[in-house]
Amino acid sequence: MYIIVGLGNFGAKYDWTYHNLGFMTCDALANKMGIAFTKEKYKALIAEGNLQGQKVILAKPLTYMNNSGEAVTLLKQKFKDAKILVIVDDIDLPAGKIRYRERGSSGTHNGLRSIVSFIGEDFERVKIGIGRDQEKDLADFVLSKIQDKELFAKAIDDASDFILGKL
Repeated sequence: MYIIVGLGNFGAKYDWTYHNLGFMTCDALANKMGIAFTKEKYKALIAEGNLQGQKVILAKPLTYMNNSGEAVTLLKQKFKDAKILVIVDDIDLPAGKIRYRERGSSGTHNGLRSIVSFIGEDFERVKIGIGRDQEKDLADFVLSKIQDKELFAKAIDDASDFILGKL
């Protein structure tokens, strides 16, 4: 069983912001799997499906980015043996680059920091690079609207294909 958690913030003002790449990738995965986010539990919006005989739960935490660990820990407590994969934006990667890690530290990402504080570092992650606009404050940049939608639409598609191929 896999639990795939896309990190982001709920609300229309966060649509197509860099910090919501995890949510957008979860949406792409749900679309490709033919499932929908229909349940609200474990402090997350949930979509459930099966892929190649394996149960898959997609989750978008309702706790806002910096408290994502609250939702992930509830999911981990309920599905103790599930593998967890978190999808997140990364300012330290070039825009559009995808990186997979089996485990690791939270780095500078507050959403990952929250998850690590609750469950430790032993979870997989797919990072989507957003680069860094040195002229903007970090918080302002990650919450700003994505400028190159074509580049990031491709990154979302590539990340979702990678994840589906991994399951």
